[in-house]
Amino acid sequence: MAEQLIISVSGVRGIVGENLTASIATDYGSAFGTFLKNRDTGKKEKLSVCIGRDTRPSGQMLQSAVTAGLCAVGIGVIDLGVVTTPGVGIMARQLGCGGGVVVTASHNPSQYNGVKLLLGNGVAPPRDAAEQIKQYFQDKHFAFVDSADYGKITSDERADAIHIAKVLAIVDRDAIAAKNFGVVLDSINGAGGRVAKKMLAELGCVVSAINDEPSGLFAHGPEPTAENLKDLCEVVKKGTSVRAGARLGEGPSRSRGGRRRVEIGFALDPDGDRLAIVDEAGNYIGEEYTLALAAKYIFSKRTGKAATNLSTSRMIDDIAEKAGGEVIRTAVGEANVAAAMLEHDCIIGGEGNGGVIDLRVGPVRDSLVGIALILQLMAETEKTISQLVSEISRYCMTKEKFHVVPERTSQILESVKAAFPDAKLDTTDGCRFVFRNGDWVHARASNTEPVIRVIVEAKDESSAQEYIKIIQTKALIH
Repeated sequence: MAEQLIISVSGVRGIVGENLTASIATDYGSAFGTFLKNRDTGKKEKLSVCIGRDTRPSGQMLQSAVTAGLCAVGIGVIDLGVVTTPGVGIMARQLGCGGGVVVTASHNPSQYNGVKLLLGNGVAPPRDAAEQIKQYFQDKHFAFVDSADYGKITSDERADAIHIAKVLAIVDRDAIAAKNFGVVLDSINGAGGRVAKKMLAELGCVVSAINDEPSGLFAHGPEPTAENLKDLCEVVKKGTSVRAGARLGEGPSRSRGGRRRVEIGFALDPDGDRLAIVDEAGNYIGEEYTLALAAKYIFSKRTGKAATNLSTSRMIDDIAEKAGGEVIRTAVGEANVAAAMLEHDCIIGGEGNGGVIDLRVGPVRDSLVGIALILQLMAETEKTISQLVSEISRYCMTKEKFHVVPERTSQILESVKAAFPDAKLDTTDGCRFVFRNGDWVHARASNTEPVIRVIVEAKDESSAQEYIKIIQTKALIH
């Protein structure tokens, strides 16, 4: 059975040539442009949208199609070329655009692609706005204009430079550069390699880049998980990929026998908004630690609030509590976290999938922010990544998903609610249970596929599996 096109709060996503075609992308562009025009009816100046793409082979075609749809309803388009998702968000604000578009399928395999939408503030549309855009698309409600009023297409190649400048402004470049860190970067043949290498050079790092050809032909599974990053772990463990003098900049290099020691490995996803970490011994630290380590640095300097979603590890709660801070929990989704950060003036935020948000740079998950803050933490503490990780409380997290008939989703979630009557219940997004010992369980319906996702964080693996078994028994899902 062919997969259905997915239209969600995150935009549209599908398999190119099967359920995602140029005509669909054009219509989606027209729907977004119509939404922007209807929302900003009082504006006299012509609206514009900036658009970028990751490196997937289908990206240029789909970008052209979306551009055609926007221009057809009178929206000007600024072509950013191959650029990260946070880069598009930054440029939308920098250029005063009404919105932004990223042609990307994020961590999905290369046969997939998608169209992700951002508003002028760089944040994905809230649910009510996303539903309105979806309705325009489905009804083909497009505010076409005469040829004289068509949107014009321009280009802007400054995204990398502006992005890097904003990130460098939140750290001490000289302090990091003085450490001359050896870094291995795996950018999975995506959009983040070019800009990440440039920033690391600015930070004085000796960089070895693997899988950095921006071909969109991914060298391994594009999601930055342990299974997909075995090669990166091996390169870091051997420490032989970075030769003395291999720097993308200037400066001395600590070496041994012509080889340079590697202190850390960074892995990006194809659109550069997620970051996973490998320690100096070649051990996969993972995505949950990305936000925790960034928060560890921020809370060492400031006291305030952080925001994250209900499915993110409680490591950030431990870090915030120790610093006298507070963590605000939201429904899953970058837009929800960003909205909470803006509302509560949070000093740090993000999601446990490796996404770090610092409002000083922008309200979008940003791998460059994660890289810079973690290198700053290493530089100031003079500790290795493994040492810094050992200072954070360790928990066992288990993630499962159960395929269900959509009509049964509500019934199953009600059964899950009855499974843990003594736990503290949060129904902001599905149902999240917090137990007296700090363990928690989060069960929610996916926004992108017919499954119920269950995430458990407990003191050990056996306890985590026991919670899963209880849910399977009580809710009759397998």
